[in-house]
Amino acid sequence: MAQEIETTNSDDSQQILSLPDAGRILALDPGTKHVGAAVCDEMQMTTRPLPIIERSSWKELLLAVKAIISDFDAAALVIGLPLNTDGSESKMSAEAREMARKFRLSLDQPVLLQDERVSTHEARRRVWLSDPRTRAEQKVDSEAARVILEDFLDRKLSLRRKNG
Repeated sequence: MAQEIETTNSDDSQQILSLPDAGRILALDPGTKHVGAAVCDEMQMTTRPLPIIERSSWKELLLAVKAIISDFDAAALVIGLPLNTDGSESKMSAEAREMARKFRLSLDQPVLLQDERVSTHEARRRVWLSDPRTRAEQKVDSEAARVILEDFLDRKLSLRRKNG
């Protein structure tokens, strides 16, 4: 698990536990210019990065996310919450929370936040290991969304085990 630090958004445990054990989940890594995206399989065991979403207007982002949710019949949306290394909020944390709020108002699926403190670092490592010659930041954005989704799925499994 890339995210070893306990998340600060543990108040959503009941919402996580209410998610079905099967069904795809979409994850987003919000950035200022691009939004990385990743999805898991029906059994929530494997993940894969998706093409990045260019970030222009809220309306365009919402339409793109709705299309992905529809294409994959996603049961939930997870948004990366970029906290500072000490767990405190950053300017981007507020933006991610606002994005989640807007998605909650616009989507039928549950929208959850996942601590993403080390996702970009881990994504860069993975991209470099897969092809050291690449400098494709666009691969990093969606790989970061994949790390966020893997961490979320690990967190969901851990909560299930704990609450038996």
